[in-house]
Amino acid sequence: MLSDIQIAQKATMKRVTEVASHLGIADDHLIPYGHYKAKISLDYVDSLKDKPNGKLVLVTAISPTPAGEGKTTTTVGLGDALNRIGKKTVICLREPSLGPVFGVKGGAAGGGYAQIVPMEDINLHFTGDFSAIALANNLLAAMIDNHINHGNALDIDPRRITWKRVVDMNDRALRDIVVGIGGTANGFVRQDGFDIVVASEVMAIFCLATSVKDLKKRLGDIVIGYTRDQKAVHARDLNAHGAMTVLLKEALKPNLVQTLENNPAFVHGGPFANIAHGCNSVIATQSALKLGDYVVTEAGFGADLGAEKFIDIKCRKTGLKPSACVLVATIRALKYHGGKDVKELNSEDLVALEKGLVNLERHVSNVTKNYGLPCVVSINRFTFDTEAEIALVTDRMKSLGVNVVLAEHWAKGGAGAENLAHEVVRLSEQASSMTYVYEDTDSLLEKMKKVATKIYGAADISASAKVKQQLKTWEEAGYGHYPICVAKTQSSFSSDATLRGAPSGHVVNVREVKLAAGAQFIVMICGDIMTMPGLPKVPSAEKIDIDEEGNVVGLF
Repeated sequence: MLSDIQIAQKATMKRVTEVASHLGIADDHLIPYGHYKAKISLDYVDSLKDKPNGKLVLVTAISPTPAGEGKTTTTVGLGDALNRIGKKTVICLREPSLGPVFGVKGGAAGGGYAQIVPMEDINLHFTGDFSAIALANNLLAAMIDNHINHGNALDIDPRRITWKRVVDMNDRALRDIVVGIGGTANGFVRQDGFDIVVASEVMAIFCLATSVKDLKKRLGDIVIGYTRDQKAVHARDLNAHGAMTVLLKEALKPNLVQTLENNPAFVHGGPFANIAHGCNSVIATQSALKLGDYVVTEAGFGADLGAEKFIDIKCRKTGLKPSACVLVATIRALKYHGGKDVKELNSEDLVALEKGLVNLERHVSNVTKNYGLPCVVSINRFTFDTEAEIALVTDRMKSLGVNVVLAEHWAKGGAGAENLAHEVVRLSEQASSMTYVYEDTDSLLEKMKKVATKIYGAADISASAKVKQQLKTWEEAGYGHYPICVAKTQSSFSSDATLRGAPSGHVVNVREVKLAAGAQFIVMICGDIMTMPGLPKVPSAEKIDIDEEGNVVGLF
């Protein structure tokens, strides 16, 4: 059996100009990066604004497990399948971070015969967007310390600097560091730290900005810390936002690539969903909606994280509205949620499956009731899934009024997802009324409580007096109408990664809060989630190499 990278390396790709022409994009509007990837000019993007929108399809999933679910693979396979049945469809995905690529999770280009290509480029440096985001972030960090070194006219309190440096790599040694040591020539000594690029507010801003003008304003609104009398200091106070925008102006142009079946895919931006808002760029999504009958996009991790933020942040801020939602699961993953060991998932176990189905049921309920979206459950089929297991899942979902479709796009490409495509079209033609989990007018704590109780099944939330006072201060400063962005483990509805299934009655503790004034949301950090991940004992990097013919091996 061929590996993902071997399949991708055997792909017959079309020139990116030909892929663009399928969408009606002339060569003059492309900025090619070689033969198979290109950026689309912002002037062309702006020219599309008066065109009608196609239908938006959101792909999400159950709570992720070590068994894997295949959400990105489903997004790609569904996009190919919709094109196969005559629907002009564009896929919108996030760019992969090098942290997971060299760590444990892997890349984000799909798998099997449902991939976007050139896979190696997309999973590695691609068009340099993440480098630009890191540079813009770190330019601001450098200008903060430089300002303090040269007299500190803004009276920035070094103890209250909240802006961190970033790198697109899992490196736990950089979580907490000291900068400025080595004498007066190196500035003032202070405690600092690094986040991974995909957790940066610059990444969130990049993915929510609608134009270069909007990008510059949002960058200027970043709060980098506070003065000694506790007044907020913004990036614009340091005159940093103009140069940051210059570093990002090319990156803001959407990236166009293709699937293995030569269908168009926009791959742009990449915030994590467990520590950021988990959606690709607004510019890419809005552009795709003007160019296709259908746009298939994904939200990171499970429907409790990525889909909630897609609705409550991205849709709330842009007016986007999905016509249908695909909830991805595997029978193996459901058995894992039922308590079965990951090494034993290939054997039939109806008891474990029955117990694990509660995870899928809660996600379905959230999508249909709390988000108000029509939903289909897509089961990525494995050869060892038994008829009895499939029947159990189908019957349980039928009781919720949701159809189950078995999908085989991993093995068969778009042809293996045609049934799913037909169901998505059927759902998309139905009337629906998308709803938010909370209102703009709710207090920040009320917003967190509604997410915890409605979506996570929690009984309540808790927070220290310090956290509560900080939220109250931000509300008084005019930030109370902002949506919240919950940072917590992706592995459970609770903030405890070990609790599988659908835990209920727990208390979600908000241990820390962060203001993302440029991104225009408040980050609620719950449990022990890290904004700088670490590498596993045996990282994927140990298997990645290049052979004597110059081919990348071991990537996936």
